[in-house]
Amino acid sequence: MKKRLRMTHSRSALLRHFFLPAFCWFFLAFSSCFAQSSASTSLPVIHSDHGPNSAAAQRAHYVVLASLDGFRWDYAHRDQAQHLLELGHDGVWAPQGMLPSYPSLTFPNHLSIITGLYPEHHGIVGNSFRDEQRQALGKSAIYSIRDASAVTDGSWYSGIPLWSLAEAQGMRTACLFWPGSEAEIAGERPSEYLKFDDHIDESRRISQVAAWLREPASQRPHFITLYFSDADHAGHAYGPDAPETHAAIHHLDTMIGLLRDTLLATKLPIDLIVVSDHGMAKTQGPWITLSDFADLTGFETDGPLLYAKSEADRQRVYDQLKHASDKFVAYRLRDVPAALHFNTNARAGDPVVIPTGPYAIRARRPANNKPGIDMANLPPAAGSHGYDPRRMPEMKASFFAAGPDIFQGKTVAPFENVNLYPWIAHILDLKLPRTAPPSDGKLNILSGSLRDRGSMGDSMTMEHKH
Repeated sequence: MKKRLRMTHSRSALLRHFFLPAFCWFFLAFSSCFAQSSASTSLPVIHSDHGPNSAAAQRAHYVVLASLDGFRWDYAHRDQAQHLLELGHDGVWAPQGMLPSYPSLTFPNHLSIITGLYPEHHGIVGNSFRDEQRQALGKSAIYSIRDASAVTDGSWYSGIPLWSLAEAQGMRTACLFWPGSEAEIAGERPSEYLKFDDHIDESRRISQVAAWLREPASQRPHFITLYFSDADHAGHAYGPDAPETHAAIHHLDTMIGLLRDTLLATKLPIDLIVVSDHGMAKTQGPWITLSDFADLTGFETDGPLLYAKSEADRQRVYDQLKHASDKFVAYRLRDVPAALHFNTNARAGDPVVIPTGPYAIRARRPANNKPGIDMANLPPAAGSHGYDPRRMPEMKASFFAAGPDIFQGKTVAPFENVNLYPWIAHILDLKLPRTAPPSDGKLNILSGSLRDRGSMGDSMTMEHKH
């Protein structure tokens, strides 16, 4: 099967420039710089100057955490993804899905999974956004996944990623792509990681994981991340129900089968955890442009996010938007419903506009600054995400896991993805930090899936390597 799904020129331009910021990250930020030939025998792994695994780390089990970007909660059952369903039946899975954090976007949710924090707490509130306080400090005010300098700048991120937690406790880690893994966060980097390059074939990614697990015990990473993007690409380009998306699902399922066979062949005690960051919905209707409903004079904007210089402007635009359309609800930042955990971080903008369905919302029409492309009149992508998963179940993500630490034949009800953090930390015998911000996840949510029932609790203090 061909890895790349074909798109028309206009659809490709649409996705590249506007509607798929995660897609833009893949192809604009890093792919052109780090593309590798499929004939290459090794990948450009970056090595951090870390010491060997501690004695305690060498006694710990292993976790391989694989992300299937945009793999909706019902895809595996709907398309009879044999290997994923077998993984769930051999361990634990969420038949009704896992709840992504709001907004259900790629970078915010990969960071929520890896830090145990909601986006308003780890700071990555969107795939692109502004921070005016940084500008006042002489730093860049704009974060975008298209901008390598922002993505690799650890000052944008709060919390302690699992790889940083492990490294601080003497356990080596490796990241074969994960948002945030190219930055130094909480004073640490993974022992081994790669710059993002979506041209690297999935089978070569799996081979790299196998190579890491063949390293001597003192150097072998005990926590490894892996990332696949096919379902997200297909869902955006063609919609969640298109033949191309079905094909991507089956291809990814085959890759999970290969990954699992590869891990079993090592004879190491490895827990394989397969998750997704969000789901996918069929986009309805044309663009909804907020400047058609409100005068945005005095506002900086980023996608649908609104940033004003004055309180008077914030209130004025809120008053203009609050009853403007049944396609969205406008809130002052402080009044965003508590269940969304999205009402304390100024990076979210103010007012905050939340769609009521799978509608494409932008603050302003883009300028026609692409030769031969009428940017202002390009239609939305076929598939979209970013919405409230409690209002729109199509946003729910996937969760499957099996291994020596996990009971066989368990199912779990929908749970928030921040609860993966203490669960994985417990499997790895890592101590959770008591430093601010505290984890938003709780071990007891998933402890029933563990053979030891999470017996050591989730309130242990962190110990640093020495």
